[in-house]
Amino acid sequence: MNRYARQEILPEVGGKGQEKIRKAHVLVVGAGGLGCPALQYLVGAGVGRITLVDPDIVDRGNLHRQPLYGERSLGQPKTLAARDALRDLNPETEVTSVVAALDPANAERLVGEADIAMDCADSFAASYILSDTCHALGKPLISASALGLTGYVGGFCGGAPSLRAIFPDLPRTLATCATAGVLGPVVGTFGALQAQMALAVLLGLEPSPLGNMISVDLKRFSFRSFRFDNAPEPERIPFPFIAPAALRDDDLLVELRGTDEAPQSLRTDALRASVNQFHAESIVPPDGRRVVMCCRSGLRAWRAASALKRYWPGEIALIAAGDPN
Repeated sequence: MNRYARQEILPEVGGKGQEKIRKAHVLVVGAGGLGCPALQYLVGAGVGRITLVDPDIVDRGNLHRQPLYGERSLGQPKTLAARDALRDLNPETEVTSVVAALDPANAERLVGEADIAMDCADSFAASYILSDTCHALGKPLISASALGLTGYVGGFCGGAPSLRAIFPDLPRTLATCATAGVLGPVVGTFGALQAQMALAVLLGLEPSPLGNMISVDLKRFSFRSFRFDNAPEPERIPFPFIAPAALRDDDLLVELRGTDEAPQSLRTDALRASVNQFHAESIVPPDGRRVVMCCRSGLRAWRAASALKRYWPGEIALIAAGDPN
C-alpha cells in the first residue's frame, strides 16, 4: 500500500498536496520535547527535506519527554540520534543534522534555505533570533513553548506578525523545564500541533495558521485560540541578538556570567558585572559606544539591557553565548 494513502484520501491533501509536502524543506530548531513529536509527524507525512539544528546530547533525564530516543542513544548528539531514528521511520525523507546552536551567524543561511521554520528549541533567544530572521526573509515560523501543564503554539511571520509583535518584552519570571518541570504528553501535544500547523502552511489550507495562536492548559484541559493578524510590529528591535563574531572593536562588552560559569569571557577587555548593578544604575557606559550584554541564555543580558535602557540612551545588543567549550 502507498505509505501516504490515508492522508491523500483527504480532500485537503490529495496527490497535489502530497507533492507539495514531498518538495518541502523544513528547518526544525530543537530536537527535544517539542522537536521529537514534530519530527515524527513531519517525517511520517513525507516531508522531503528536514534540516535539524540542536547542539545538545541525549540525556537520561530528558527521555520521559523525548521518546524518539532510547538508552542506546545516551551521550549521542540529538540531531544524529534523531536522524537515524527518522531514517528508520521513513527513508524517503532526507534529514540533515546540524550539531550546533542556532545563532545570528547561521540563522540567515538556515532559514533562507528552508520553506518554513519551526521553533522547537525551548530557548527564548532562539525564538527571537528565528522570528527576526523569518520576518526579514518573509518565511513562515511555527513557534511553541510549553512548561509544566500549559503552553502555546502559534504561526508567525511569512506575512503574519512576528513573535515580537505579540511578545515585545520578557515575562517577569522565566522558569525552565529544569526548574519548573514538565510532563511528556504536554510537550508531545504542542509538538504535534506544531507539525499540524506546518503541514497546513505547506498545503495552503485556510484559514491559515499564520496569525493564529493556541493556548492550552492541560491541567484544566482547556484549549483557546485567537487571531493576531493586525498586531502592530515594534517600531524597532530594542535589543537585537548578535553573534560573537559581530562584536566591534569599540564595543563595551559586559560579561554577566561569573568566573565560575565562564572563566574566560569572549574578550579579555570585557567588563564583569551583574544585572543588579544596572538596576542600581551604578554602571554608566560612555556615550558613543555600543554596549553588548553577554550571558549564557540571553535572559540576564535582556534584563540588564532593560535596566540600562531606563537611564542610558545608547545602542545595546545581546549575545547568548551558551556553555563554554
